[in-house]
Amino acid sequence: MNKSYMDIEFNPFRKHKFIVYQGGLVDLSLPLVMGIINITPDSFYDGGRYETENAILKRAEQILLEGGGIIDIGACSTRPGSMTISENDEMNKLLPAVKAVRKHFSGAIISIDTFRSAVARKVIGEAGECIINDISGGTMDEDMFSAVAQLRVPYIIMHIKGTPQNMQANPVYDNVIKDILRYFAEKINKLNMLGVKDIIIDPGFGFGKTLEHNYTIMKHLESFRFLQVPLLVGVSRKSMIYKLLNISQNEALNGTTVLNTVALLKGADILRVHDVKEAVEVVKIVQEMKSVKVLK
Repeated sequence: MNKSYMDIEFNPFRKHKFIVYQGGLVDLSLPLVMGIINITPDSFYDGGRYETENAILKRAEQILLEGGGIIDIGACSTRPGSMTISENDEMNKLLPAVKAVRKHFSGAIISIDTFRSAVARKVIGEAGECIINDISGGTMDEDMFSAVAQLRVPYIIMHIKGTPQNMQANPVYDNVIKDILRYFAEKINKLNMLGVKDIIIDPGFGFGKTLEHNYTIMKHLESFRFLQVPLLVGVSRKSMIYKLLNISQNEALNGTTVLNTVALLKGADILRVHDVKEAVEVVKIVQEMKSVKVLK
């Protein structure tokens, strides 16, 4: 973070290998691992594990000690078929958690997993700058884009088809890759027009996609580099793994590691995971392999 953001001329068509966070540059030339803290009782894998401040802080410490570069905190479950909690309930859970993590780990990069602009404004206003990780890409709150522009924080746009309540009810695409690319291009253009510069895209594995859609996206993941913004991949212990292999979420770490490896080879800049240590090891191995010179 030793290079000033003001020294860089912004070009929306240039491939970004950094994001601006708290006035400094976060280098993404080495992929980062984002560790998940779900402070919800019903998340699909770790629901109910991190509902006390002590548990949240222990998890945050674990993420950092294992090499995680970003701590992602969410208070509203968005698993398929989940019930949406109220804005106040989300706020009352998320804000204290972010404040506690910031107090004890002041240098940590924090992202907040929310699709509500009012929640983002409140948390960032009281707890300081955070990345906004929006599973709806602004489709579930029409004020989100203007909030991101006003708050001047990095923004993760995820692709979703529908809402968490109905997204897995027979999702259909004309061409899943072209449709998602078009979705992102339109969103990025709108954000650029508002002056938003630090944009990360997430194809949204499992959010309005069949098993075939998910593996088609992974197979063609390098196509998203065309958009010239950092790429986040979140496949950790998802149904695209455990349903294919006929196993449980608890048994899906190996499959997660395989897909994280593929994602890195195809250009992922951030891996969003439950298992940080294993993902950090994947990053190290893939980076070493990429650094080795090709023999002639």
